Amino acid sequence: MNYLLPLLSVLLGYSIALVLKPKNKTNLKLLLAFSGSFLLSLTVMHLLPDVYESHDGNTGIFIMMGILFQIILEFFSKGAEHGHVHGHDNMNHIPWLLFVSLCIHAFLEGFPVGHHHDNLAIGIAIHHLPIAIILTTFFINSQLNKKAIFAFMITFAIMTPLGTFASDYLPILNQYTTQITAIVIGILFHISSTIIFESSEGHKFNIAKVSMIILGIILAYFL
Repeated sequence: MNYLLPLLSVLLGYSIALVLKPKNKTNLKLLLAFSGSFLLSLTVMHLLPDVYESHDGNTGIFIMMGILFQIILEFFSKGAEHGHVHGHDNMNHIPWLLFVSLCIHAFLEGFPVGHHHDNLAIGIAIHHLPIAIILTTFFINSQLNKKAIFAFMITFAIMTPLGTFASDYLPILNQYTTQITAIVIGILFHISSTIIFESSEGHKFNIAKVSMIILGIILAYFL
């Protein structure tokens, strides 16, 4: 399940965008708010206590490195990790900076999955679903070649399982599990909090959005 859930969520999001062609941005923003809340709650309730139990005095530094690294990645991805994509009509080639940034992000997310059972895999899967819908819809609207869209989404889908595989089967990485997990925590902190703050227009109070955030927190607590 650790390998399948993140992979299937991207493929499901890709299929939803192709078949249903969702137009309602409000529903997508609510789904994003839920995914951001769920991911942030998992990070705080499960990942964070685990890395601090290791008693590594540099854990906080690695978390901040993760936040900084994600900020740098978003300079190239333009915020696609949290559903914030912009571009031009009639795109005739894959946006390579966006592609590479997203793949690095997804690959790193897979590292701690193998060490934290299925709950983190579920969180990342829920996080990737709306992102896959938004990305695919964006590429379709930009008139990117269908084969290029498929290649982009398939590659994006396999990056998180690939990161989990590398973490599980490359012994050298096991020596740095705590440090890598701390960096990923920083990445997830930045992404999930950004999703929560950006998922409503003008940062106004929205009962539906708050309800989805609370639901995400409750579900993460019981995992």
